[in-house]
Amino acid sequence: MKRVQDKVILVTGGAMGMGQSHCELLASQGAWVFVADMDAAKGQATVDGIRKNGGKADFISLNVTKEADWNAAVSRIVERAGRIDVLINNAGILILKPVQDTTSEEWDRIFDVNVRGVFIGTRAVIPAMQRNGGGNIINISSIYGLVGAPSASAYEASKGAVRLFTKSCAVDLAPFNIRVNSVHPGVIETAMTKDLLSTPEMRAAVLGPTLLKRPAKPIEVSQAVLFLASDESSFVHGAELVVDGGYTAN
Repeated sequence: MKRVQDKVILVTGGAMGMGQSHCELLASQGAWVFVADMDAAKGQATVDGIRKNGGKADFISLNVTKEADWNAAVSRIVERAGRIDVLINNAGILILKPVQDTTSEEWDRIFDVNVRGVFIGTRAVIPAMQRNGGGNIINISSIYGLVGAPSASAYEASKGAVRLFTKSCAVDLAPFNIRVNSVHPGVIETAMTKDLLSTPEMRAAVLGPTLLKRPAKPIEVSQAVLFLASDESSFVHGAELVVDGGYTAN
């Protein structure tokens, strides 16, 4: 039996980067993965790759900031698969600017995607999970929801909000057997961080106190997500799973 055999899992921001890695690993472990993203071409490419390797996946068009999109996505998945076992709120954006240079529009945009999207998505899947007798919500936060760093005030505030939103939801949803946890990746080697890791000087600055002296590969975060999505984590609730190579320990 694979680790998430026959679970129905919705992954936002699933078309590329960490989200794509989550989708591919979960599908390889037996899940029916719904790849949710605004980029239909890349999302479908992720689905096609999963199917080519024998996995089960479908694409869902989703703008996480739009309540109507969420309601339509959840309805479509329940109609197609009968339920939603796991929601992975992975979609997020990053704008790096000192607080004094951050515009109100940039602040609102980050919070719209990184926080409001998580809230709307969580709320949208609760009725389906209640009908199914329980469920599992995994919110992708960041080490920058735990510690400070330069030129990232809006991003850090948004990821800190996701961290505490997760804990509040864990309290609210425990009576319905819906587990809620957050994952806090450190520096990950993706398209989002490519420019930040482009020179030795920038790489050293971004890695900072990372004890393992390297960025993580997306699959290293996906393995943590797989654990939380599986029944192996059945007593893990309201927790923070940090995957940072020792950044926050140093």
